[in-house]
Amino acid sequence: MASDTNPSWKTTVIISTSPQCDEPSQILAQQHRIRRSDNILSSSFVFPLSGTAFLLVTLEDFSAKLENTELFERIEKFMEVHRNSFLLLQAPVYGKREWDIFSSVQNRFLGCNLRVMPVHSTADVVKGMLIIAKATSKPNVENLRDQMSLACTHIVDHSSVWGMLQEIQF
Repeated sequence: MASDTNPSWKTTVIISTSPQCDEPSQILAQQHRIRRSDNILSSSFVFPLSGTAFLLVTLEDFSAKLENTELFERIEKFMEVHRNSFLLLQAPVYGKREWDIFSSVQNRFLGCNLRVMPVHSTADVVKGMLIIAKATSKPNVENLRDQMSLACTHIVDHSSVWGMLQEIQF
């Protein structure tokens, strides 16, 4: 996992005090500053510098009928508080039931600012959060925007279609 993330990139992560966050918190604490808080939603991770928040839910939290009103209300409250929100659905293996739950959650929150990600292990949870948080953190998002702008300029400058259009106009 350490090879996938830049070791010089360090951020602060606010983590709920719920037991479900203990294992990811230990991994994150190896490279990042951790603050535990009772004031954020249970099982959530907030990356304040990137403006992203993650809610970790295990698929055992869902009832057999795929409807868990209390859990859906918790997810809705999470979305209300955090503008850039991600739901991490954790299951060791994704079989038919797990994909049905995943699909049900996606359909329930279709059109909302919630992105749903399937994860298998604690390492996947941490890796996914760090990749997204780093990509959306201020210096990195600006660098990415600059690189995309350069790529677009390069494509336009070297496009045969663009060249033909310029010839027609002249």
